[in-house]
Formats: sequence, C-alpha cells, structure tokens
Amino acid sequence: MNSLEYLRDLHFKSEWFPQEFKDHLSAYSSKKDLKLILDELTYRKRYDKLSLYHPYGLEETLRIPDWSKKPWQTDFHKAGYDNQERMQMAANRVGKTASNCPETAMHLTGLYPDWWEGRRFDKPILAWVGSPTNESSRDIMQTGLLGGVDIELGTGWIPKECIYGKPSTKQAGMSGVVDAVKVRHVSGGLSTCQFKTYEQGWRKWQGTAPHVVSIDEEPEDNEVQGRIYTEALTRLLTSHGIMMVTFTPLLGVTKLVDHYQQGGDGIWLGTATWDDAPHLDKKEVHRMIMSYPEHEREARTKGVPMMGEGRVFTTPEEDIKVPDNTEIPAHWGRLKGIDFGISHPAAVCDIAWDRDKDVIYITRVWKKAGQDSEVHAQAINEVNPWVPVAWPHDGGNRDKANGIKLKENYVKHGVKMLSMSARYDRDKGGGQPVEPIIMEMQERLRTGGLKVFARCTDWFDEYRNYHRKDGQLTKLRDDALKASMYAIMMKRFCATRGFTSRKKNIPQGFTTRI
Repeated sequence: MNSLEYLRDLHFKSEWFPQEFKDHLSAYSSKKDLKLILDELTYRKRYDKLSLYHPYGLEETLRIPDWSKKPWQTDFHKAGYDNQERMQMAANRVGKTASNCPETAMHLTGLYPDWWEGRRFDKPILAWVGSPTNESSRDIMQTGLLGGVDIELGTGWIPKECIYGKPSTKQAGMSGVVDAVKVRHVSGGLSTCQFKTYEQGWRKWQGTAPHVVSIDEEPEDNEVQGRIYTEALTRLLTSHGIMMVTFTPLLGVTKLVDHYQQGGDGIWLGTATWDDAPHLDKKEVHRMIMSYPEHEREARTKGVPMMGEGRVFTTPEEDIKVPDNTEIPAHWGRLKGIDFGISHPAAVCDIAWDRDKDVIYITRVWKKAGQDSEVHAQAINEVNPWVPVAWPHDGGNRDKANGIKLKENYVKHGVKMLSMSARYDRDKGGGQPVEPIIMEMQERLRTGGLKVFARCTDWFDEYRNYHRKDGQLTKLRDDALKASMYAIMMKRFCATRGFTSRKKNIPQGFTTRI
C-alpha cells in the first residue's frame, strides 16, 4: 500500500471524517491535492469543530459500529422546535455538555447543519450561559464554547472565524474567566454570549431579554440561587427564547427537577445513562461504579435523582435488565399491550411469560408521538403479528374524526385486539385502579419475576423517573410503563403459536391455528 492509499484508508475509517471529504478524495489522485484536503481537514478539526458535529442519533450517516442505540442527543435538539424548556437529566460523562455547547454555538452563529430539526434563529442573538461557579464556567462551558482565551481560542464549538475580537474577562480572583464574547452571525450581525454564575445570586440574572439560556448543572434550592431559573425564564417571555438545562441530578428531587417531572405544554425532559454512551471505556466504567458511594451510583451512572419516598420503583436496573439475545422458547406465552396516546405519545409493549417459573419478560417497546392508528398498527404488527393485544378501557371511546371506536380502528388495520379492555376481573371493565398492578410489578421486580430486555430504553427512561407527588402518582411520561401494565394485567390471555387455547375470551379476529 503506498502512502496515498494509506492516508485514504486511515481517514476513511476516522469517525470525524465527513462525507464531503470522502467525495473529494475520490476525485484526487496526486499527493499534493491530497495534502491540501488533509490540511483543510486538520484545520477544521481544530478550529471548526461545529461543522463536524454528529450527535448520537445520526449513526446512519456515520456508519460507526459502536454507536448509541438511543438517539438521545438528537432527541434533545429536536425537542427545541416546539418546547421552550428542555432538560437533559443525564449521568456523568455521557456527553450532555457536548450537546448543550454545540447547539448554543449554532444559535450564536446561525450555522445549522442540513440534518437540523430544532429551533432556528435567523438573526443575531443574546445567549446566557450559566454555571455554578467562575471556575466551573471557565473549565467546562467556556472551554466547550471557546476552547480558551489565548492560543486555544477558537478550538471550542464556536468556529474560530466566527469569534469577533477578543473575549472580555472579569475580575474573578482567577485568570482567564470570560465575561462575554461577540460572535459573527451568518446574517451579518454580531451575537453576544454572556457567561453567568449561580454564586452571583439571582439578581444578576435580571435585566435584558436573552434568546437562549443555557444552564449546565442546576442551581441549588437556597436563598441565593433558588430564583435563578425562574428569573432567567421570565426574561425569555419577551424574546420568545429557549431554555436548555443539562445536568446530573446529584441534589435529588429539587424544585427544578420536580418542575420538569411534572411536565406540561412546552416542557421536555430527556434522560441518558452510561449504557447510552458507548464512547465510555467499559473497564473504566466498571471501576468508577465501584468507586462511587452506593447512594450516588444511580444518579451518577443513570441520571436518576437521588430520591427516596417519591420514587415508585426502586429495584436497581442491573437486577432486571437482560441481554437482547436472551432466548424466548416457543412454548412461552406471548402478549402485547398498547397505550393509545390520545393526548400523549402512543406506546406498545411486547411481553413473554414463562409460566413454569412465573417470570415475565418485556422484550420490545415502541413509543412515538403524533402518529395515527395506522402507524401504530404497523408498529404493533412489525414483530409477531399473530400475538394478541391488551388495551385500556378508553379504546371504547369513539374517534372524533370518523366516529369509530379507537379499538376498531386497530382491528381494521389487522391488529389482533383482545375482545375486552384490560381488567383484573373478567366482569369488571372500565377504568382500573393502578395500585394493584404496581404492587404486582414491585413484587416481581423484587423477586426476579419481571425482566426487561436491554433494548427497551424508553421503558427504562420512564421506570427510573416514575414517582409520587404528595402521595399521588404523577401521570406523566408513563406511556411505555402503562403499555406494559396492561399486558401484565391481562397475562392470562397470553397466546402460544401452534397451541390451541380453550379460553372463551379469545382475541377478536384472532385464531390459534397456524
């Protein structure tokens, strides 16, 4: 292999090598031309990181084998399109700041990639970037956006050519702490990025109206910092701007965490664990887990708030998670559950029941918002379309568009819906109390009677955040959980392909014959 072929092979395998350069390389044959391309690529890798940004969720364009199965960074960006408030509550070191900083840089510069589906600003903006202290601001967010203030300036996510002049620094008792920086916007004007800290107190978060507020780690619930979030949010009313919060919930269920868990219009909450960040070294991950105090492990490795009485399910995920290639014998019972998603995302959950050992396996979860019954039906029937489906009592409601019952819409699209809605007792339909199924699930989780395939990330996201508020269940972001509850509730109707059922209440339109 000659040097030209070697360089081509080396960079074609590089995860940061963009497709446009691969196309260029195919057209060049001389070492001189190749050197020009590689010189430009080297410059862009150092001073134009933004053009090379590919978040988790774009693996189809990168073709990297060890890529996250969960598009959590892409979901975070997309959510900004119609949600003013976004929180990425994630584990340490997964890349939460490395999604916050690139998006902030895009808004400051107006440089949005072709794949971008989030919020856009077509004019220069004012951005506030918040951190707990001057030191953390300099070492994390400032470094992420600028790289440095001297020779390293321009090696962060804001391209060097977009930085206008020299950043202004502040007297903070330490060197190199930036107060503000001007950034060239593609429209021709200048954006401003101001760095703020929580230790300054909430009064320093008053005044002008920013378009973007980017917070890395959360303010504390105390007199000095407690009002920072609401003060910043109030400033966004004038600009119709956006709020981004990325943090690891080491402070427990604070008012800010509770605000996002309660949800509402324009409020989005995402999660990410160490399992969703395959760039982390597996040996190092194991060592770090063992080094953390036990009460901090779930917060640091899964982004789960350190909570006690508020959390519904407390069994560690490691105790219930099984590999995706776990064998499901043909004689085990199969059933699916659906949560329709009338005013929230629809979800489908597949279960397999080992009757001999009384162990239920959640094998697949599908969840999506803004789709009709035909799309849901396709998702249900994508795997094992012969399996019957349990559904909640609101399936008896009529669709406003066509006057047909929701359940019948699915039957029309070939879904094997059970003849009755999910219920504990054969003769008592309608809405069912949720506490009995929670108690059954808690007992199964504790004793090993409920296992979940690792690929069911949507289910685990809801599992780790399902909680009570003032003693009442918070009925938000529980779509996949509900789908699994309906299936477990109706496990007596599990079917086994090739075996004849003697039950009277067989699924509508469903036959046990092959």
